[in-house]
Amino acid sequence: MAITLTGERVDGGERILTPEALDFVADLQREFGARRDELILARRRRRDEVARTGRLDFLPETAAVRDGDWTVAAAPADLRDRRVEITGPTDRKMTINALNSGARVWLADMEDASTPHWPNVVGGQVNLYDAVRRTVSLDTPDGKSYRLREDERLATIVMRPRGWHFDDRHLLVDGKPVVGALIDFGLYFFHNAQALIDAGSGPYFYLPKTESHLEARLWNDVFTSASQRLGIPHGTVRATVLIETIPAAFEMEEILYELRDHASGLNAGRWDYLFSLIKYFRDSGPEFVLPDRSDVTMTAPFMRAYAQLLVKTCHKRGAFAIGGMAAFIPNRRDEAVNAKAFAKVREDKQREAADGFDGSWVAHPDLVPVCREIFDAVLGDRPNQLDRQRDDVDVTPGDLLDLASTPGAITRQGLRNNVEVALLYLEAWLRGLGAVGIHNLMEDAATAEISRSQIWQWVHNGSKLDDGTTVTADLVRSVLDEELARILAEQDFAGSRFEDARRIFEEVALADDFADFLTLPAYEAVVGS
Repeated sequence: MAITLTGERVDGGERILTPEALDFVADLQREFGARRDELILARRRRRDEVARTGRLDFLPETAAVRDGDWTVAAAPADLRDRRVEITGPTDRKMTINALNSGARVWLADMEDASTPHWPNVVGGQVNLYDAVRRTVSLDTPDGKSYRLREDERLATIVMRPRGWHFDDRHLLVDGKPVVGALIDFGLYFFHNAQALIDAGSGPYFYLPKTESHLEARLWNDVFTSASQRLGIPHGTVRATVLIETIPAAFEMEEILYELRDHASGLNAGRWDYLFSLIKYFRDSGPEFVLPDRSDVTMTAPFMRAYAQLLVKTCHKRGAFAIGGMAAFIPNRRDEAVNAKAFAKVREDKQREAADGFDGSWVAHPDLVPVCREIFDAVLGDRPNQLDRQRDDVDVTPGDLLDLASTPGAITRQGLRNNVEVALLYLEAWLRGLGAVGIHNLMEDAATAEISRSQIWQWVHNGSKLDDGTTVTADLVRSVLDEELARILAEQDFAGSRFEDARRIFEEVALADDFADFLTLPAYEAVVGS
């Protein structure tokens, strides 16, 4: 029974990739890998059924769960107040800045804001290992020094592993790539679970890309097995599930029920949620075609239904409802841009706090005070809004799928923006950057997925721009030519990977077959390079 490492050496990796830790990950892979494979096949069968019927519904076979009287386990002390959460990758500088940011929680992201380049996978674990022990520091070549603050509360770490769909070819067990989620979870849990408990915290996780309660059940079994192997008390793990796929929106209660001994809450992962809606209903007719990405906000009827159902579900079951991302990156040289953006952030966070959310996400430390001020005004001395039941909310399947009521249009500029974002993001991703600032917005894999999937849907539905022009593959390629020429003329991109980025973009945005995730063909370009 062999464990094979194919990834390059990473500084500090010898502390993480110990024989004992690798054996732990291998045991998880052998115990749960086949079940994961079955659930990925189940995803495809469910999507095929949606393509045939054009609809989703609440599951009749789990009605007893939705009607039952149960709650999730009570939250540990350092997860009871989550009014501000900052997200970001686990590079060393971000690790320190996030912990020092004043946010209550840091979503330590090894998924959409990172990339599966082996130095990121292992290096992120090194940084988290040091962060848990409060020894993380950084001195840069330009003379800057980064240290953890000793006189203030640091953010609670909630780590996000990769989704179930991703296999990592840098680590093989018995000749097969290991599920990326099990690598990320396994290494972090093995090295840090007891140290976190000793420090008065615990091993806490954000679970991405979940599509069903059966996938949540698999996570629950992973938590139970891992805890038993290391002698960690049952229920010590806490998980917040991102409701960022449309099938998961129809199984919120069931997902919490499966994880009830380990559940902490649900998050309104709005960007991946939009991507999932487009992906699921990409071939279901014009009523499922959305306008420009910039027009699809949380005030759209179907997004309002999703957000309010999430709050109602969480509070009914004693779980926290965490709001979506404020992706704006402040520009300290342009106060006019800042003023306009901050106003939008305030409006967004005020709506979430008024709806009953217990906290929300920001992408930049400068937004922490804005979000905190808004939630402070609503919460006062209370740590959360669990006592606020949303019995006034009644959401139907039709409400969740009412995309046709979204105001807006498909414009030439919207098409151009989608091409630019997808192209720039893919090029950066291929170089190992998972979070990329574009036009004062933090773009990650989820926003790039929206961009390319909208283009695929517009082309394959023969959608028209507001000027009457039909969106065709040739039109997209002409815009791609123009955008690439402009980008290369404006900046020095020596050593760039735009040739690969363009090829992958055409594959995921224009091919007849829809790629489930753009990161999968992008990963092929990485491991094959």
